[in-house]
Amino acid sequence: MGDEVGANAGLVRVGLVVVTLTSAVAAYRAAAAGDVGSTAFVAASYATLLLLFRRLRAYERLPPEAGDDRRGRLKRDVWALCTLLTVLFTWKVAALMPSWHVPAVVWTMAVLTVLGGFFALFRHP
Repeated sequence: MGDEVGANAGLVRVGLVVVTLTSAVAAYRAAAAGDVGSTAFVAASYATLLLLFRRLRAYERLPPEAGDDRRGRLKRDVWALCTLLTVLFTWKVAALMPSWHVPAVVWTMAVLTVLGGFFALFRHP
């Protein structure tokens, strides 16, 4: 079991390094092109993703005897951060679509995803 935990921690570190590097490159390219909106999008997405990982890790490390208040607060944080990421990426994707039909479908799928996450985290035992 110890080797498995070490391997998982290594994979997480590699994943974080890859996300950090790709985010840095994307932010650099957007800033070099003078695209303030895209630079802000990359920065906000990266920061939100890091906060999400931190909250998920805190939730995973909660001892079984941890109070329902702490567990509930972390669940709310995770849901809110996932919702924020969903809205950020939906906004970016919908803006690229040529007609109003496709963005309507994209936003509908995003709303259903957010609601599904809410029901999975808070209403399903």
